[in-house]
Amino acid sequence: MSRLRKLQRRKSNPNLSALIDTLLEEGAKNKATIWKDVAERLAKPRRLYAEVNLSKIQKYAREGETILVPGKVLGSGEIDKKVDVAALSFSEKAKSKIETSGGKCLTILELVRENPKGSNVRIIV
Repeated sequence: MSRLRKLQRRKSNPNLSALIDTLLEEGAKNKATIWKDVAERLAKPRRLYAEVNLSKIQKYAREGETILVPGKVLGSGEIDKKVDVAALSFSEKAKSKIETSGGKCLTILELVRENPKGSNVRIIV
């Protein structure tokens, strides 16, 4: 059994385990290493998940880009770029600011379904 599968078995959240399985399957099927990378990050303990403020997304994202946060997006800071953001979860403030700027908030699973190859996706941690 692989190291990733062992880490995943310890997850008590069945939705998170299913997401990790889906990421690994899609990554293998589409030869998209981005999904394996995200699965490895999500298989780690929750205290190690990324917590990214909007100010960081504003700083590093380009207009029209898709951003993936393997953790939670927080509402500190402003965003004026139209970006699509996929994350495990969003604060209410972050969600409203992203949508006000013209962007979309997606779950990681929705992003995988929309873009199985993972092309033009930037991971921010």
